[in-house]
Amino acid sequence: MRWTGVDREFAAFVEARQHRLLRSAYLVCGDHHLAQDLLQGALVKLALRWSRVRDGDPEAFLRTVIYRDAVSWWRRRRREDLSDDPPERSDSGEDVPNRLLFAAALRRLPPRQRAVLVLRYFDDLTEARTAEILGVTVGTVKSQASAGLRKLRDLAPELGEMVGRG
Repeated sequence: MRWTGVDREFAAFVEARQHRLLRSAYLVCGDHHLAQDLLQGALVKLALRWSRVRDGDPEAFLRTVIYRDAVSWWRRRRREDLSDDPPERSDSGEDVPNRLLFAAALRRLPPRQRAVLVLRYFDDLTEARTAEILGVTVGTVKSQASAGLRKLRDLAPELGEMVGRG
């Protein structure tokens, strides 16, 4: 196969960001396989629009597609069926028990609260950008973040300051 400059540029973009985007997708949906499907679908949509999106903010395009497709999946499903398994990852840190506890608590949040918390605190997006991606108001982002943090503190008080005060 002959690679063009665009193909290499797209491949380099995907290679540099795929693991972080997969982790974000997992945190939003709580299912590793669904996260892979969401990311793959978003990458296909990006590839089809690469010539128009590449000079703008292709990562923002991907995040928007991932989160909107996750919301569409939740709406079709109408109920949550989350995995109890942690994400497949080989990490030998001392913080693993806290991360597992946090992931389990995060999976118990309603989808919108989970999406807001992942976008705001894991992806480090502004309230305005989070609202834009989710198609809601900034006020909704603020209230969902506050409610989500409060519920995380209730679900996993052992995490203490890791969850912080919202």
